[in-house]
Amino acid sequence: MKRPFSFLDSGYLLHRFEEWQEETNRIVSRSDYLQQAIREAAEHCIAAEMMAVLRDIPVEEVNRDRHGIRVKVLRAGGFTNYAELMAASEQQLSSLRGISEEGAALIKQLVRETAEPVRASSRLKLSADHRTDETTQIIELIYRYQKSKALREELAELTNSYAADILDARQNLERGNGFFRWLFLGKEKKQLAINAYLYLDETAKSNYVTELTRLSDEDKKLNACMPSVAWEDFLQHPIAYINILEELVPELLGNGDSVYGLPEELARQVQDECFFPDGLLCDLRRYQEWGVKYILHQGKVLLGDEMGLGKTIQAIATMVSLKNTGSTHFVVVCPASVVLNWCREVQKFSKLRVVKVHGAGRLAALEDWIDKGGVAVTTYETTMHWKLPEGFYFALLVVDEAHYIKNSEARRSVYTRALANRGERLLFMTGTALENNVGEMIQLISVLQPEIARSISGMQMLSSAKQFRETVAPVYYRRKREDVLTELPELIEQESWCELGLAERMVYEDAVLGKNYHEARRVSWNVENLKDSCKAERLLEILKNAEAEGRKVLVFSFYLDTIQKIARLLGDKCMEPINGSMSPAKRQEIIDAFQKAPAGQVLPAQMIAGGTGLNIQSASVVVLCEPQLKPSIERQAISRAYRMGQARNVLVYRLLAAGTVDEKVMDLLTEKQAIFDAFADKSIAAENMEVDNKTFGNIIQEEIDRINQSRETGTPGQAS
Repeated sequence: MKRPFSFLDSGYLLHRFEEWQEETNRIVSRSDYLQQAIREAAEHCIAAEMMAVLRDIPVEEVNRDRHGIRVKVLRAGGFTNYAELMAASEQQLSSLRGISEEGAALIKQLVRETAEPVRASSRLKLSADHRTDETTQIIELIYRYQKSKALREELAELTNSYAADILDARQNLERGNGFFRWLFLGKEKKQLAINAYLYLDETAKSNYVTELTRLSDEDKKLNACMPSVAWEDFLQHPIAYINILEELVPELLGNGDSVYGLPEELARQVQDECFFPDGLLCDLRRYQEWGVKYILHQGKVLLGDEMGLGKTIQAIATMVSLKNTGSTHFVVVCPASVVLNWCREVQKFSKLRVVKVHGAGRLAALEDWIDKGGVAVTTYETTMHWKLPEGFYFALLVVDEAHYIKNSEARRSVYTRALANRGERLLFMTGTALENNVGEMIQLISVLQPEIARSISGMQMLSSAKQFRETVAPVYYRRKREDVLTELPELIEQESWCELGLAERMVYEDAVLGKNYHEARRVSWNVENLKDSCKAERLLEILKNAEAEGRKVLVFSFYLDTIQKIARLLGDKCMEPINGSMSPAKRQEIIDAFQKAPAGQVLPAQMIAGGTGLNIQSASVVVLCEPQLKPSIERQAISRAYRMGQARNVLVYRLLAAGTVDEKVMDLLTEKQAIFDAFADKSIAAENMEVDNKTFGNIIQEEIDRINQSRETGTPGQAS
């Protein structure tokens, strides 16, 4: 049988396919190599942090308990701190004249006893504002790993229909490659070799090789990744980076608790629950996926995760999973201020159809939802207009800010609870710590799982006990930020004290003497011209630094007049202020524009209007214009920026006027915080974590007495 190829041609063709196979193997193995490299780099980063701590411990500490170690000999040998002792071997230490082998072993033991708890408590934190050689290496490796995984997936798709045929063809051609091999090959196998050559020759000229070459070239380019490119990608997609670290080295993030506090038996059941994310357009954190499984498994629950942990995303993911198993209709009931936000979040993070059942067209929208399905987003007040067909049920009711219906007799509670009777599953959500008010918890749980509500009705005083937590675990689930977002960049808070000028002080003292509480609290901002305001001057300094560092800024005040003045002061550097009377649609429009705005841009907002329902991770500076009498309001405002997905350190500046009510309020809140921290029963202590009107009235009276005394003596008024 005549060969249509020379042995030289077939040998060359086989050699090319061998090279291509090696390229394929290299692409496949790179992601495995990078996984291990990430683990090692993370360990190295933690070790570097540990050594930094040990570096601050002087060598003299090894003899703190009088072990008889000759510290002067160690210093003379060049060992000045624990880090140097940690890095040294026993042999190096015992080679010093005056340090025995036993002494060297003791020194190493003492250093290890200090180092081990330091190492165990160290956590891996990534921040674009704190770039070390170690964190940069991790960021680069994760960047390359993500790209490598994507190339590997493309390669698998490319080779899926070729791999088996190419392998057979190579084997068949190899059998006839060479004079003697061909000579002793049977007719049938010669034909197989000829067919194999023709197939491989055609494949070598096809799109398969073109695409394989492209993938190989892209894989090689990964070695030349620039640190700046990787850090920029991290800033854009921080959750993806944290997810990879959480998957590969969860213990170094402090997320080693794989069951997130659930009792063992319930945790096992939740773990086995199936979650179907097809159609979800975002990555879930591991704790979020666990939350979704909990919701799916338990059916009727109260999700109490702290603000910033993504309760909305977990609710959307739950609806997506139910949609993938045949469910068609879902309902979200929420405050009017966040209706638009819910609609946008559903559209942004899923392929679910969303219908706004609110406002003038609510009845037509309701009919449309009944007919076509999807997610109906409505308000507490609108539930009174819901008329559903007899026997009509929907898959899931999500009640956002569920504490709105804690009073069972209120109209919105009655109608929302009636709607709950039509939901096959119920998901109540609140960021409020209901352990601090077991009565409210019982009211909500009674709608979800009445038997559990009855079982805890007499356990109010045990709300912090393990027995109580395990009893409510099947229906109430709350994770705290410090437990699951240990990788968040730093929250750096600073009290920025300002000195009142003469014009400011006169306005302030007049407000105090007139017992005008709100004017007194607006100290420095209530001058006629903000050029005379020391707080405004400090604000401008902060904004200048923020712009230089490539940051955007949120400015919060309790008072509308204050944020309007700030907006006029800043001009085109400032977005339109968010206030309490603004429609949700307008508010979202401003937030969207702010997210796209350049560094240095400022978004001013009233504390209550802008402190809830917003996700503004693009801002990393928060300015509070005056101390709030209720600290929880401040925490809500800060949580708008300091939340999951934040890639930079968040800087919080409290603008405070020395010698005014600002100082007295801060002193009082600091004292209350200390009591709270020391209190065994946090639920009782939490009730006093604010400055009420009576207490503030006492502060004003103290200020009146001080001002009158200073005016009588003719000395400048300063708070004592």
